[in-house]
Amino acid sequence: MNRSIISTDKAPAAIGTYSQAVKAGNTVYISGQIPLDPETMEMVTESFEAQAVRVFENMKAITEASGGSFTDVVKLTILLSDMKYFPQVNEVMARYFNEPYPARAAFAVKALPKDADIEVESIMVIAE
Repeated sequence: MNRSIISTDKAPAAIGTYSQAVKAGNTVYISGQIPLDPETMEMVTESFEAQAVRVFENMKAITEASGGSFTDVVKLTILLSDMKYFPQVNEVMARYFNEPYPARAAFAVKALPKDADIEVESIMVIAE
């Protein structure tokens, strides 16, 4: 199997021992994205909506660096600091994805890196 590391300066650099994404065959595993501004590496904090938009913009940059787009995303995992954000994440996600939507799971967790309110990871399948 052909395996490669995906990296772009249009998304935040990894803040730990992981890659932005790993492509294995025609599947791309995109690491969890939090609302870090890739230029400043500072957290977006003005609102939950702004955090969610930043997360999906970061993910968009990685999907494009992988040679794909959001239409190639088959699975999302969304981690939230509180399920009260569930309706807002649906609203923001609808700006980035069209039907048929990818499979998805959403969980509330005790804490996220850098006290983010949202983290999203995804799996993408692209044509080779």
